[in-house]
Amino acid sequence: MDEKDDDLGAIDPNIPEEGPSAPPPGWLDDIHGYQGLKGGDGDNPLYPPPPAYNPQPEQDRNTHVPNVRVPTVSEDVAREALLKFVESKWTYSSKPARNLTFKELKPITVYRYRLETYTETRTSAWQYESYNGQPVDGPQFGMSPPPWDIPVSMPQRYTDMVQKIRVPHSSFIKMCHKCNGCGRTRCVHCHGRGQKRCTFCHGNGRSRNKRCTSCHGRGRRRCISCHGQGYKTCTVCHGSQNLLHFIELTVTWKNNIEDFIPDRQPDFPDKKFEKVTGDPFFIDENVLVYPIQGFPDQEICDVSSRLINEHLNRYSATSRILQQRQTIELVPLTHAHYSYGGKDFSFFVYGIENKVFTAKYPSACSIL
Repeated sequence: MDEKDDDLGAIDPNIPEEGPSAPPPGWLDDIHGYQGLKGGDGDNPLYPPPPAYNPQPEQDRNTHVPNVRVPTVSEDVAREALLKFVESKWTYSSKPARNLTFKELKPITVYRYRLETYTETRTSAWQYESYNGQPVDGPQFGMSPPPWDIPVSMPQRYTDMVQKIRVPHSSFIKMCHKCNGCGRTRCVHCHGRGQKRCTFCHGNGRSRNKRCTSCHGRGRRRCISCHGQGYKTCTVCHGSQNLLHFIELTVTWKNNIEDFIPDRQPDFPDKKFEKVTGDPFFIDENVLVYPIQGFPDQEICDVSSRLINEHLNRYSATSRILQQRQTIELVPLTHAHYSYGGKDFSFFVYGIENKVFTAKYPSACSIL
């Protein structure tokens, strides 16, 4: 230790240095059914649901889909959609959209298949809070129920939500691991002395042969971090000296969604479909849905079978499947061919919202 450090003040041996920010291994008691838990987020063990919670698909049950008519748009609707699109592009002139001549409006059949699997997942971890005399629901009141036996209030179906619940009879009081039950910890900036060596005169009290104006010749300054006290209130127990530890159960409801649209339009980017809606002419809902059979588009049948099997394998091992829903939407798509100024152009009108996509537009650089 530097001799000059002796001038900075004495250290109170009763105030400990900061301990670990999290409880060390072996610090917490084991609770039956929750052995091996670690503290904090990220270490939460996942509890797969018991077999009784996981339904099994029935055998030989197929789902049939009705036939539908492909929607069409009129020339007026197509022109209005293009004008609205042009208004959003400041480099485009509205003149071509007003004066173009339609040659053909070609409706295209586009089906979007969607599978939704609504799941419930349960994890847990040790948590703690300052103990200030609040009730302690400990093991003396009974055994903690297993994770999947704890009752919860379910949200509206297909709604994502996270709910945190204190596990019954898992609480107990322990001395704070950060301050060893002192309620205060030694200031790490001044090492408990309450003062720090002056950085202007390096503790000499003089700078350039004059009394240091920063420390007034003392060679030391009051520690601004602890206000000269040499200690700070414990950041974990906030001075209460004890912590109430408990197991917190985290229940996560999530709607897992997958969409599929057959990629058959080389001139139209499929990602555009993500921001528009279609007509859901087929909706099938059950705890577990079954692959679609007999639909005119065989690719939709194949993807229905594949995604249903994937979701069952992916989610039933770690989560409880509460409900599934599969839909087929007919997403409007019209390829509009037109001529303007003696040249041929085209654009697409898509979605119920009549959005427009065009790779090329006449007079793109002219201003209104």
